[in-house]
Amino acid sequence: MQKASKRGAITRREALRRVAAGAAGLALGGPLGALAAPVRQPTARSVIQIWMWGGPSHLDTFDPKPGLGRDYCGPFDTAIPTNVEGIQVNAQLPRLAMQADKYSIIRSMTHGSNAHETASYLMQTGRQPGRLVYPSAGAVVSLFKGYRAGYRGSAPPYIVLTQPQGRFSEAGFLGSEYGPFATGGDPNRDPFEVEGIVAPGVSDERQLRRRELLHALDTLGQAAPSDPYFAELDRCEQEAYDMMFGEMKQIFDLSQETQETRERYGRNTFGQACLVARRLVEHGVPYVTINYEGWDTHKQHFGTLSWKQPQMDSGMATLLQDLSDRGLLESTIVWWGGEFGRTPKIDWEPPWNGGRGHYGQCFSVVVAGGGFKGGRVVGASNETGEEVAERPVYPRDLLASIYTLLGIDPEGPLPNPRGLDARVLPADEAGARSGGLLTEIM
Repeated sequence: MQKASKRGAITRREALRRVAAGAAGLALGGPLGALAAPVRQPTARSVIQIWMWGGPSHLDTFDPKPGLGRDYCGPFDTAIPTNVEGIQVNAQLPRLAMQADKYSIIRSMTHGSNAHETASYLMQTGRQPGRLVYPSAGAVVSLFKGYRAGYRGSAPPYIVLTQPQGRFSEAGFLGSEYGPFATGGDPNRDPFEVEGIVAPGVSDERQLRRRELLHALDTLGQAAPSDPYFAELDRCEQEAYDMMFGEMKQIFDLSQETQETRERYGRNTFGQACLVARRLVEHGVPYVTINYEGWDTHKQHFGTLSWKQPQMDSGMATLLQDLSDRGLLESTIVWWGGEFGRTPKIDWEPPWNGGRGHYGQCFSVVVAGGGFKGGRVVGASNETGEEVAERPVYPRDLLASIYTLLGIDPEGPLPNPRGLDARVLPADEAGARSGGLLTEIM
C-alpha cells in the first residue's frame, strides 16, 4: 500500500475517501468556502504535465544552436526543420518535429534559480519559497476541478505517474486531500502494478478468495449486521474492491490497447506512461503528471540523452497525435518542461566528462492543446542560449495562462482549510516577476 510521504502523495485510503466524497456529492460550500466563478469560459478540461525531473537542455531539444561548435553543441550539432516553416528543433527529435503544428515553444523561460528545490517550487507555484508552502499546480487544479467542483470520476482528480515529483509537498497548505495519487509500479510491465489496486504476484482470483476467507472469519460482523460501525467497514471494503475490480482498474489496464498502439508510444516506462495519461484524461481526470526522471545530467550528458531522447520523442509525439486524433487535444493542455534548463556551455573536464549543469537563467518549455495555439515560438534566447533576448516568461506567467484556459482566476482567492487570505497566484504588486499572460498563443 502506498504510504503518505512528506512529498504529498496520498494513500489508497485517502483515494478511497476522495472517491466516497465525490460519490456522496460533496457540497461546493464545504469547509473551504465557495469556489470563485470562472474567469473566462474554459477551453481546457484536463492537463497532462510532462515533468522533466532534473531539468532538460534547451539546446539539445527545442532551442538548438547548431553553429556554436563543440563546446556548446557536443555531438548534437544538427537542427532539423519541423512541419511548421521557420521552426527548427534538435535532430534528436524527428517525430516531434512532425508535430510542431500542435505545440508552441517558449524559448525565453526564466527565473534565475539553479537550485532544484527552489526552482521546482517556482515552476510549480509561481512563488519564491517562504514561510508558507503553497500548493502545486496539480493541487490547485484538484481543488478547483476536483470533487468540490462536481468531478465524479472513478479515479482521483490528481494522479502522478509513477512517483511524486518531490522537492516539496505538492499539496502545500491545502492538505493531503489535494495531493497526488502516486501510482507506483511500471506501466511497461504487464500487468501495471498500481499500488493499492494491483498487488504484485496476486491474481484477481486469489484476491477474491481472500475476501471470501475474510468474510468466513468475520463472525463478529455477522453477529451484529445492523451495527453502524460494521456497516461503515463494509462500505469501505466495498469501495476498495470497486477500485481493485471496477472502472479505475480498467483505466490502468493497458492490455485493452492494441500492441500496435503500445509500440507507437514506445515499450518503455515513459512511452507507456504517456499512454496511461491519455487514458486518464479520456476518463475525465483533471490533472495528470508524468514524472520523467533522469534529466539531471551533470555527467555523461550525451551518452544518457542518446537513449532517453528517442524515448521522449516517441512517447510525446505519439501522445500529441493520439490526443488530436481522438478530439481530446482541444480540451487537454500538455505542458512539457522541468525545474530549469542546463548550462549551454558543456563541461568536458573530469569528472563531468561532457556534462551540463543547472541553469535557470534561460530555458525552454513546450505547451500544447486546451486553448494554446500550435506552431508558434514565444520569446527568444541570445545567440549562445545563455540569456533571454526577448519576451521573458516567468513561472507565474506560464501558470496564470494555464489556469486561465482552465477557467481558474489566477488572481482569485485560494480557499483553504487554514482560513488564510491567499490568492491562486501572487499579484503583480507582491513583487512577483511577470511578463504577462501568454496571449500570443492563447
